[in-house]
Amino acid sequence: MKLARAAVDDGTVEGRYEDGTLVTDDATYDVARDDLLAPCSPSALYCVGRNYAATLDQMEYERPDQPDFFIKPPVSVIGPGDAIPYPSFSEEVTYAGELAAVIDETCTDLDVDEVPEVVRGYTIMNDVDALDQPGRTARKAFDGSGPLGPWIETDLDPTGIDMHTVVDGERRQESNTELMLFDPHETIAFLSERFTFQPGDVVAFGSPANPGTIEPGSEVAITYEGVGTLRNTVR
Repeated sequence: MKLARAAVDDGTVEGRYEDGTLVTDDATYDVARDDLLAPCSPSALYCVGRNYAATLDQMEYERPDQPDFFIKPPVSVIGPGDAIPYPSFSEEVTYAGELAAVIDETCTDLDVDEVPEVVRGYTIMNDVDALDQPGRTARKAFDGSGPLGPWIETDLDPTGIDMHTVVDGERRQESNTELMLFDPHETIAFLSERFTFQPGDVVAFGSPANPGTIEPGSEVAITYEGVGTLRNTVR
């Protein structure tokens, strides 16, 4: 099942989405893809880096012995179809196509086998990075640096699914989540020892190899099998 949020005449609504129709507890709406919003409102986005061996080799990073994480704030979130703002302070901005989980309830200190019970479902994040800035917060936590969507898929096993990223019609990334160093359930359990998750919080699991630069006018389309495609244009 796909869960989505959309802007309609009544305001922001959320519910089950299928083929242009969004069904809430009270009503049914015809919703265009352009009306879809980010599928959740996180208090934080917990993002894991260096989680694919091929990415480590490409970027000449050392292999971490535990999930290597950073945090994006709520102001980083934009929705599917929204324009990614190219930051005025950077001359080297990159995309990175990532699978992300959405937490469904307040929880902390989880065992790995408890994780599926607290995950609402899975969506897609583009980890936009101002690569020439000093430090991860300066690089990754600016406004609009976390495109999210297009919806939350509730019926998904996150292990062993294919992904690809297309930029301006050229396939730039292609991989499978089985190549993660730390799988989604392991990662969420690890982070829950350190943070109390809130409903709607996002955990992103890192990017495969070949994250690359984007420019104003670039279109980035990130697809994860069983979830869908997150598509945004840079302005």
